[in-house]
Amino acid sequence: MTALPSPQQLRYLLALAEVGHFGRAAEACGVTQSTLSAGILALERQLDAAILERGAGKHVVFTALGEEITGRARTALAALEAVAEAASAARAPLSGPLRLGVIPTVGPFLLPRLMPVLRGAFPNLRLFVREDVTKALLERLAGNRLDLLLVALPCECGDAETLAVWRDDFLVALPRGHRLAARSSVPASALASERMLLLEDGHCLRTQAMAVCGSAGEQEGFAATSLHTLAQMVAGGLGVTLLPRMAVDAGVAAGAEVELRPLSGGPAWRTIGLVWRPRSPRADEYRALAPLIAPGGIASSG
Repeated sequence: MTALPSPQQLRYLLALAEVGHFGRAAEACGVTQSTLSAGILALERQLDAAILERGAGKHVVFTALGEEITGRARTALAALEAVAEAASAARAPLSGPLRLGVIPTVGPFLLPRLMPVLRGAFPNLRLFVREDVTKALLERLAGNRLDLLLVALPCECGDAETLAVWRDDFLVALPRGHRLAARSSVPASALASERMLLLEDGHCLRTQAMAVCGSAGEQEGFAATSLHTLAQMVAGGLGVTLLPRMAVDAGVAAGAEVELRPLSGGPAWRTIGLVWRPRSPRADEYRALAPLIAPGGIASSG
């Protein structure tokens, strides 16, 4: 009988493929680097196959066969985890561990309200949260290191399942006394000639803002790392920006000398939704979360 790889060996392999570094992969798996290296070597010997190019020095380089094995390992581990998830879902809905990924322009403003609601509604749920940009979260979802994502849609989600939860309106943030502040709302076309302040590359809100307003007025060298920083940059007179209503309602512009006006014309909102792996046994549970995650659901459940 053929000796099959263990789930732990597959986890080592996928972690190494994701981060491309033995030390960081070992840290992600909660083991020492020597343990992870030994596990990969044992897997190669067990399969009688070269997964890594040993002459690549300190760099982690997969062979062509190693790339194929990694893809099959991802599928196999997902299937194994689906067995455990199905059993857990049958015992009690929304119980046990749930690894949630959330983007930085949602997490700080949603989680303080959402966490108490989930604790009250599902006391046996153990929620683990990872905050990162969409691309990194999708990679972790595909690598079975996250179960569910809360991101802005649409996204390049591959074959993952998605569910739109709510629309988050955009507000235009203007310096005090700005000429556009005299309007009750600001049309997107009026922003084309303004100095537009954006988040740094990797944030989906940057792409959305550029889609709404264009990038002609983008300020080179002024990319911000957070919405709080953007609000302060606007207050300093460096330009204008778009802020999601969720963040504004949570106080992202509190204390900053800015004027806030609704955005009109074009898609004046972003869609926030859930993403999970295709054919997940917990898909019905994830759909059941949507009413609680939506701002109205949080308010009515609190």
